[in-house]
Amino acid sequence: MARGQQKIQSQAKAAEKLSKMKKQQGHSATDQKKAAQKALVHICVICKAQMPDPKTYKQHFENKHPKNDLPEDLKSI
Repeated sequence: MARGQQKIQSQAKAAEKLSKMKKQQGHSATDQKKAAQKALVHICVICKAQMPDPKTYKQHFENKHPKNDLPEDLKSI
């Protein structure tokens, strides 16, 4: 059995190890992918590509689909 200082050091080491494991669990790849997917709210009506904001969507539409007419929601931007 550990006594005194050795016991305190062992408890501190175990607590640090546990906190590192908890910290790593919060940053899993699936959590990051879900958060990124939530940010992609604008979907191109032609190719179904996803964009985070209307400005990017308009640039995409002008560059990738120049022959098509601009959608009504992008004309005001």
